[in-house]
Amino acid sequence: MAVSNSAFPEPVPDSPASGATLTREQRLAVDRLLRSVGPAVAELGERFAAAGHELAVVGGPVRDALLGREVHDIDLTTDAVPQRVLELVDGWADAVWTIGIEFGTVGLRKGGQQIEITTYRSETYRVKSRKPEVRYGDSLYGDLVRRDFTVNAMAVRLPGGEFVDPFGGLADLEQRVLRTPGKPEDSFNDDPLRIMRGVRFAAQLGFSLADEVCTAASAMAERLRIVSAERIRDELVKLMLSPNPRVGVALMTELGVADHVLPEIPKLKLTVDEHHRHKDVYEHSLTVLDQAIDLERARGMEPDLVLRLAALLHDIGKPKTRAFEPGGKVTFHHHEVVGASMSKNRLSALRFPKDVVNDVSKLVLLHLRFHGYGKGEWTDSAVRRYARDAGPLLSRLHILTRADCTTRNRRKAAALARAYDDIERRIERLAQEEELAKIRPDLDGNEIQEVLGIGPGPMVGRAWRYLLELRLENGPMSKEAATEALRRWAAEQE
Repeated sequence: MAVSNSAFPEPVPDSPASGATLTREQRLAVDRLLRSVGPAVAELGERFAAAGHELAVVGGPVRDALLGREVHDIDLTTDAVPQRVLELVDGWADAVWTIGIEFGTVGLRKGGQQIEITTYRSETYRVKSRKPEVRYGDSLYGDLVRRDFTVNAMAVRLPGGEFVDPFGGLADLEQRVLRTPGKPEDSFNDDPLRIMRGVRFAAQLGFSLADEVCTAASAMAERLRIVSAERIRDELVKLMLSPNPRVGVALMTELGVADHVLPEIPKLKLTVDEHHRHKDVYEHSLTVLDQAIDLERARGMEPDLVLRLAALLHDIGKPKTRAFEPGGKVTFHHHEVVGASMSKNRLSALRFPKDVVNDVSKLVLLHLRFHGYGKGEWTDSAVRRYARDAGPLLSRLHILTRADCTTRNRRKAAALARAYDDIERRIERLAQEEELAKIRPDLDGNEIQEVLGIGPGPMVGRAWRYLLELRLENGPMSKEAATEALRRWAAEQE
């Protein structure tokens, strides 16, 4: 919700202590940020100032405003300790929650706006600890120096609008480079997850990492082992949903970060064949990821985590299945089966939700199925099975299969595209005729029991599966034909 200019006093000129002089456009961007934060934040600035406390918008919102990006969440920081924050908002806020208070954060709602206020703080990990130690600070400078990168170490004081940039974040923003406020070794030692954040920002914002940041990240990548799987997963998700995840994945691999996050990816480089008898699997996987994203966008889809993870991981079974045959031919038999299992194990270890784990694993398992289609000699029953096995993942499987074609042979690529166009048309035709997604046997469990004169038990399940295969093979059957087929099958079981 926008507020009038009178919600905040006229911004003061940037002071020498701020560390940067804003251009007219940048000053306008900061002013827009102040107007966009909402009346509740404006009131909070006045309320904290009247009580002798500081309050500032800090980090990502300031960075995004200066980049011209849309600002979603407002992060506020203060010198007031959490208990004092609770006192200051008591009777003013409509609701207050303290779920993050052990980390110095108080949440509140005023009107329709949700706000989080965090006390100046520093976080430090002990050598083998998975939980950071949180210490409160007493200055904005001290809070900013502990931030991950200089572009996130800028602030705007409330209510006056003073821009604060003691570490040159504005200059780094203009150069699109990530540096740390202090020594990168100290920053990464305090919180190793910042290594992953740097990689993610490279993919998300199109920034590069300063040389000293790359050196420290590479040397300290092993420190990621002390960070919880959930925190690493969250950064990986943001990376994969960024505009250019390839950049982040490649950087992870180059710096040795992937060895501790997705070790299966750098291992794809081990399958590079110096005799060029098969494609570079690592580069192929990154290209498939790029092409899947291109198709995703062309089809009007939102960034799809399951699809993108499947594209990246679809060939991770190749290193374990590589074999050399007479004549120098290289094979990867059943790499999709091995890869599906490996995908499930890795994503489970990273604490991904079960539905994501299962869906990615299934797409990896199915990604080669189309290559048995040949020149279109599949029967309708084979097409039905293809669609039924994919189930709700069918649209993603279409994209993954098309993206998996990275050949430079234009004739071969065109032939594969035509073949897949054909199978999609056949699936659409059969779907219209038979409602493929709802295919069931022509007799249900109760009818099977009635025909065979049996009660519930394993026999009913076997009969159901037999009738399903019959349905997939022949298409819809009448009740009479299905009953006759079931009786013949039952007789053969005796």
